[in-house]
Amino acid sequence: MAQVLARGAAVGFIGLGVMGAAMARNLIKAGFKVTVHNRSRGKVEALVRDGATDGGSPAGVARASDVVLLCVPDTPDVEQVLFGEDGIADGVKQGSVVIDCSTISPTATVEFAARLKPCGAHMVDSPVSGGPKGALDGTLSCMIGGEPEIVARCMPVFEAVGKTFTHVGAAGAGQACKACNQLVLTGTLMAVAEAFVLAKKMGIDACQVRDALLGGSAQSFVLANHGKRLLDGTLAPGFRAKLLLKDLKLAQAAGRDVGAFMPSTALGTQLLTALCNTGREGLDSAALGLLFEELSGIKRAE
Repeated sequence: MAQVLARGAAVGFIGLGVMGAAMARNLIKAGFKVTVHNRSRGKVEALVRDGATDGGSPAGVARASDVVLLCVPDTPDVEQVLFGEDGIADGVKQGSVVIDCSTISPTATVEFAARLKPCGAHMVDSPVSGGPKGALDGTLSCMIGGEPEIVARCMPVFEAVGKTFTHVGAAGAGQACKACNQLVLTGTLMAVAEAFVLAKKMGIDACQVRDALLGGSAQSFVLANHGKRLLDGTLAPGFRAKLLLKDLKLAQAAGRDVGAFMPSTALGTQLLTALCNTGREGLDSAALGLLFEELSGIKRAE
């Protein structure tokens, strides 16, 4: 069995967005020697001030690290970081591990893992759930795909950034699980938005309806959090609508690959596309409820 990674080991992080920067800081706090890279220099410099080292490039991060984490927007971005010019594959060390925390195609993940093997590196996919607050607090839920002994070796890294860890299978299984997460989130968000619209059209206070539902079997994280954001109109992201749309498209593609019947995902994709086409792709995903209101003839006060 592979030896468990020691605290203080060399860990790299590539992709310092809202989620990635917070995760990298938690790795520093946990005592790891962290080397970072990002396309925008300002985010690298901020992490260096917090104790990280500038890797200069994905290859530079890989040369300095026993484990490299990625958190970038989409499948092509992961491929570029892994196999592009001066990418991880150009610098990765024999026996090292690449953990992809992005949300990307499960099929592509299997391919990327196979392409890394000749470099002597292992790939683990671990998309996360919990949003910016979970990343900041180190309480993310990690959905993990990969070889069991490699996952076990990396548990101290996961424990530095998350609270819940589920090893769901081989390479690509983590990404498949994240697709399931996003389609359930979207389906629930649509139901919450629809319920609020029905309440408003019937002259009932939607805030009171939310309170009532939270006390019964309809309670959920989406109702408690996304529902409140929608009712309060606090729709600055959060998790942007365009990113949820991207994730649903990935779920749809996975469904097509295996022949799964996914009508909720199809409807969610259509509605999120409509929302994003109105110029609100940068709002929080809870803004999907605005589309339900508008199509029901409900106007919000300016």
